[in-house]
Amino acid sequence: MINKAKKSQAALEFLMTYGWAILVVLVAVGALAYFGVLSPDKFLPAKCTLQAGLACVDHKATATELTLRVQNSLGYDITVDDVKATGCTPKGSQGILANGAAAQWTLTGCTNSGSKYNGQANITYTTINVDGTTGIQHNSVGQVTTRVE
Repeated sequence: MINKAKKSQAALEFLMTYGWAILVVLVAVGALAYFGVLSPDKFLPAKCTLQAGLACVDHKATATELTLRVQNSLGYDITVDDVKATGCTPKGSQGILANGAAAQWTLTGCTNSGSKYNGQANITYTTINVDGTTGIQHNSVGQVTTRVE
């Protein structure tokens, strides 16, 4: 009977030791999460992608604005008809964007609440033919993910 009691006590001590160790680890992880050390927003990669031909060179988001810098790599001039982004007021016609040139647009009226912006960018443009006439209207849709500054 004495041998059985010693085995029970050893098992109980073993479980208690590991129980306390697990509890300490959980409290440490909880404290790190509470103070924002483990916040995934701090590790958010900034990216701005559009469909082939229009390159998003740079971007920035604030609480009320979204700025996009786009370069025309289509091989021909285009007329930018509209620039839109999720949660922002659309901009109307922006004029001609020559091949190889870059333009910057600031969309206002945005409601970028929180610490990150994750939305869709939409640029509507019309091609300009070699003879100077207007061609077909196209739509370039992309994704913007970045921190709100």
